[in-house]
Amino acid sequence: QVQLVQSGGGLVQAGGSLRLSCAASGRTLSNYAMGWFRQAPGKERDIVARISRNGGSTYYVDSVKGRFTISRDNAKNTVYLQMKSLKSEDTAVYYCAATRDLVLGHNIDYWGQGTQVTVSS
Repeated sequence: QVQLVQSGGGLVQAGGSLRLSCAASGRTLSNYAMGWFRQAPGKERDIVARISRNGGSTYYVDSVKGRFTISRDNAKNTVYLQMKSLKSEDTAVYYCAATRDLVLGHNIDYWGQGTQVTVSS
């Protein structure tokens, strides 16, 4: 069993920055590939970023590339999403996710509770 607890969401003006955190309990995160998804009202839940077990490989959806950075600190059992140059279209509920597979995609084993990010323009 793994519980993922998110923090760091909120309201920010366009062009601003936020950092989301995802802290795990129950198991170490070192055996899980991790990622972040987001879902806007009426839209599908889409992947934003993913990171390999040891942090050596990352992926970003084109719309956030160059603005968002995913990182992990396995000693602290925590995954982060640093978001910069935020745009109104980044407004969504953001979800942390974990998989036992080597690559995270449509194979999520655990979800965080979600946190709202609202970007005002």
